Amino acid sequence: MTPFYFFFLIIGLSLIILLVRSLITKKKNIPANLFLEALRNENSGHFEEAIVTYENALNEVKKRRFHSVLKNKIVEKLKVLHSAIDYKRGFISPAV
Repeated sequence: MTPFYFFFLIIGLSLIILLVRSLITKKKNIPANLFLEALRNENSGHFEEAIVTYENALNEVKKRRFHSVLKNKIVEKLKVLHSAIDYKRGFISPAV
């Protein structure tokens, strides 16, 4: 086999490997799925469930270390939800 064919064989195999890898990682986008689930909980008014799901998504993002934009969004959402829950608890509790 000439080096020319060997070069094309290596390029072809690497493209196939990259394609398979991208398909697998596309299906396993766990942090994004958790973020969407938490967003649904937040929009439904289930703030405590949303906080738990956002924290799970944040843990997954920290494991993967590639979603810095998603990490920043989750941190901001957690701050807002904690503020909203604190306000809600202060507003509902009876004044003395």
